[in-house]
Amino acid sequence: MTFGEQMLFFFSAIGVFNGLLLGIYLLFVRKLKYIPDFFLGLILLTLSIRVGISVGMYFYPDWARIIPSLGMSALFFTGPALYYYIRSSFQQEEFDLKQCRTSFGVLTLFLGTVGLVYLFFPVTWDRYFGTFIYTVWSIFVLLSVYQYYVFSKQRARNPNQVILPVLISNVIIFLSYQLISTGWIQIYCAGGSLVFSFVLYANFLILFSKKNSQNSVKETPKYTNKKIAGEIADNFVLKLEQLMNSEELYKNPNLKLSDLAAKMNMSTHQLSQLLNDNLGKSFATCINEYRIDEACEKIEKGSFLKIEEIGYEVGFNSKSTFFSTFKKIKNTTPLLYRQAQSPSEARLQSSEL
Repeated sequence: MTFGEQMLFFFSAIGVFNGLLLGIYLLFVRKLKYIPDFFLGLILLTLSIRVGISVGMYFYPDWARIIPSLGMSALFFTGPALYYYIRSSFQQEEFDLKQCRTSFGVLTLFLGTVGLVYLFFPVTWDRYFGTFIYTVWSIFVLLSVYQYYVFSKQRARNPNQVILPVLISNVIIFLSYQLISTGWIQIYCAGGSLVFSFVLYANFLILFSKKNSQNSVKETPKYTNKKIAGEIADNFVLKLEQLMNSEELYKNPNLKLSDLAAKMNMSTHQLSQLLNDNLGKSFATCINEYRIDEACEKIEKGSFLKIEEIGYEVGFNSKSTFFSTFKKIKNTTPLLYRQAQSPSEARLQSSEL
């Protein structure tokens, strides 16, 4: 290797190494403590595997033919991981993990089937397998950008300020690989790996600066009480309950923090402070508790609506979200709750299913 090639290999390899370490940490150490971190770890791991194999193939082109295909297979999951990272970051408690597992299972089966087809027809491997992987990646990157646009318009503020840098970083890496693959940039493997390393360290700097700024903000209000004063908070809580009972705002599946704050004639910051610091719950949890309470009331009164229809009636926009939220709040399923009210309901529910 020349000195320039050695430096190229060093900077590429160190980026891959750090990406692998961080990806493994987020995937296997933190596990599911925070679901978006799991998908972020999957993004880092798949990109690191792809970039690492690319670097190896660039400097050692005599590697077995199956190795680059493994790198492409890892890249196949980068797009879906980004898509679900965006969704889980915004939806948080409402994120349907079971549906996500099913989707990844289908994608894995699909990749395995395509891989077997190409193995049986090796002539088409180099020509079509890469196109297939990049097409799937392109679709999911576009879906991720669209999801971010939709969720950012629906929510008063982003729940996690790291979402946008992660999205932009993935778009940059995606575009660089797409441009390099067209032949406009000749050094394919090394070029992509250098972009990955640069973006990785740029994100480290962004995360570090955000953490420092957050710490400095937290240190400034030393002499202020986070909670709203007792009597004022009680009045706000009473107003919240009256508003929910009279106008049933929770039945709106698209209700936002800013909408409720406007109804209560207070700022979104004040309402968030009231919910988080005084009541000890998030906005989503607060609204879902009202929805589940009404769902229980309907079940107790012997409603003849189907279980999922009750969920839609009280404000949930999907059956799966209703079921998972009900289980989390009541520690049982809607079906078991209905059966507990009247054994005869079991026969009714079985006929529904």
